[in-house]
Amino acid sequence: MPVILSDAQIASLIAEPKPLPVDYPGKVQTRPRRGHRERELLVKGSNGSDFQLILRESSFNPLDFSVIFAYLLPQSNVLFRLRRCNGKSHEHTNKIEGGRFYDFHVHYATERYQESGFREDAFAEVTSRYQDFSGALRCMLDECAFQFPPDDQMHLI
Repeated sequence: MPVILSDAQIASLIAEPKPLPVDYPGKVQTRPRRGHRERELLVKGSNGSDFQLILRESSFNPLDFSVIFAYLLPQSNVLFRLRRCNGKSHEHTNKIEGGRFYDFHVHYATERYQESGFREDAFAEVTSRYQDFSGALRCMLDECAFQFPPDDQMHLI
């Protein structure tokens, strides 16, 4: 039986401060890998939680990208996707509500979707907070309590 996290647990994990390493800009630069570019960054939260940023972008289509923020479930190797910023490269349908769209969108982990048997982050909403991969990464870092190093003046990726 899969682990189901409540909306309160999800909100707490997102709010947990996540200090970025001093050398984070180099660690989020994607590298070529069979038709796309990819990179992963492990981050330890202030409360001891283990998180992972998974960055993927197409080598051919600048609108085809995904910035995934996941939580490593304790005593397992299972990643629970808390949030995912996707590009404008495919149509998305919210299976419970039936809404369909083709735009930049953010996926959110929800208790309701988990309990309905769907992937934890199957619910998504259209966003205007970014229009490219680097904007999606900045959006994720800003909205999920990542803390920039003290000497990082510009917070630019």
